[in-house]
Amino acid sequence: MSKILEMIQDREVCRFEPGQIVMEKGAQTHRLYVLIEGTVEVMKDDVRVSTISEAGATFGEISVLLEGDHTATVRALTPCSFHVLENPRELLQTSPLICFHVCVLLARRLDSLTRYLVDVKQQFGGHDHIGMVDEVLEALLHRQPKERVLPRESTIRSGEPLE
Repeated sequence: MSKILEMIQDREVCRFEPGQIVMEKGAQTHRLYVLIEGTVEVMKDDVRVSTISEAGATFGEISVLLEGDHTATVRALTPCSFHVLENPRELLQTSPLICFHVCVLLARRLDSLTRYLVDVKQQFGGHDHIGMVDEVLEALLHRQPKERVLPRESTIRSGEPLE
């Protein structure tokens, strides 16, 4: 995670005190926030989904990628500082390292969610109400996007192997 912080160390820094909202569900900031230090809580529909204190964690990437509203509220639990990345769609299209960083974070979240759903299914298998878990897993693992986001031609390096 420190590699991403080194890459963006010249970017604007924004500070939040405990209790302050970093981003609110339903709003649009058109920014990515990269945690430098502190602890935040992520709330979805008044339920705490997680607390995060890992330097390099990003916030706002889902709304940026889907071009929509924030899907959760992020609130500072301790004094926090973030690097603020303006024009995030353009940044993700032109910076393979930052884009890869966001991809890894999203992949970790998806993996955690999938493991959780499998665990729930194993614990409550055979109950009628658990059928929705199958639908959610199917959607997560096999749903194809309507539109694929491709990098600009200028960011594709000819002959470079994909990792």
